Amino acid sequence: MEPRASRGSGLVGFSAVVLTIGGVFALIEGLTAVYKSSFFTANAVFVFSDLRTWGWIISGLGVAGVLSGLSVLSGREWARWLGVTVAGLSALSQLLFAQAYPVWSLMIMAIDFLVIYSLIAYAGRQSAADAARSYDEYDSSGSGTVTDMNDRERKSRAA
Repeated sequence: MEPRASRGSGLVGFSAVVLTIGGVFALIEGLTAVYKSSFFTANAVFVFSDLRTWGWIISGLGVAGVLSGLSVLSGREWARWLGVTVAGLSALSQLLFAQAYPVWSLMIMAIDFLVIYSLIAYAGRQSAADAARSYDEYDSSGSGTVTDMNDRERKSRAA
């Protein structure tokens, strides 16, 4: 049976891909709101400003989504938290943008919540499992004395 961390790594990869693709979709949605506002619901009332402003906000979050999705693929801790932040901001902006295109906004919010869950629930386990695995490898290879470490270094250099 696979370790728990490797089972969750697929979901972390999924969230990175979904962040990237969702960022591209948000960029298209935002540019559509800026340049072709007749596509969206007429007479929509927003919390503040107008459809073009929200188009620029959504476009900016789309670019951030693409960049954070690509950085999550690197496996770094800061990238994971950047992905959580961008997905959270995307969900919030879709909530405020729902007046213009309600069904699409609800679908994107659901996907954002799935991304947040997968990045928080599984990525932490993955890094903790990697740390435990490297400690087990270190512990099983010798007693940890300086002599044992030097012998291991010599063997690895000779190989």
